Amino acid sequence: MTSRFSYRHWLDRARRLLRAAPQDRTELLEVLRQSQRQHLLDGDALTMMEGVLQVSEMRVRDIMIPRAQMVVIERDADLDEILPVVVESAHSRFPVIGDNRDEVIGILLAKDLLRFFTNDKRDEFSVRDLLRPAVFIPESKRLNVLLREFRSSRNHIAIVINEYGGVDGLVTIEDVLEQIVGEIVDEHDVDEGGFILKHSEVKYTIKGLTSIEVFNEYFATQFSDDEYDTIGGMVIREFGHLPRRGELLVMESNPAMPRDMRFRIKVLHADSRRVHLLQFIIETVVPVAAD
Repeated sequence: MTSRFSYRHWLDRARRLLRAAPQDRTELLEVLRQSQRQHLLDGDALTMMEGVLQVSEMRVRDIMIPRAQMVVIERDADLDEILPVVVESAHSRFPVIGDNRDEVIGILLAKDLLRFFTNDKRDEFSVRDLLRPAVFIPESKRLNVLLREFRSSRNHIAIVINEYGGVDGLVTIEDVLEQIVGEIVDEHDVDEGGFILKHSEVKYTIKGLTSIEVFNEYFATQFSDDEYDTIGGMVIREFGHLPRRGELLVMESNPAMPRDMRFRIKVLHADSRRVHLLQFIIETVVPVAAD
């Protein structure tokens, strides 16, 4: 009798667990968020789990540093020309180019320069002798695949190319990890004294604490600050709830912007209290021709 009761108890429990098991990614995320609300997970753990799921859906083109923003070294540069670039950028790895940015011939590591900062070694310096092989990847590669390749090869940087073989930008292992653990402050992020980082003429990274006044001055817009003081607050109002990382929002133009322009906004980093980091992309709206 005891054995039969135990078996039925186990079977009933198994059935309940199977019925409660999430059937798709949306349900899985809701289970994780419910666990956080019940204090079974802390906010940081939930953020990382959401990031892991998001990484499998994102591609390199979504996070790469654009070609125009790449800090590069020319193959014939001497030590005195390279040093200011290294110091000012504070990067640890640099693409080395030939005649133009489409000709990336290798990667230079800043640490490889250290041995030349003695008088008896400077005359031996040549960029070409220090080059590490460059890794080239398509802009369509999924981030989870790229992260696995970074780990297996112990490589930290890759050059992103388009279908024609031209260089579109670069991506680092840190860029990928940020999608999982959240913002890592470094040379590619908005610095402590700034609020808006320009990637291109249409793409920007903006801190949630950026005041609406600063935003309006930068973009020549006229968003109201009557209800909220910050861009993060304005975005929360537009969502109608506290958004989570990866959520998207389209804000139509306001009176100071052309009628055919709008902002596409993506939440890059948020927690249970506020929005930390946003991506703003300025889009051109193509009017639909009347029949």
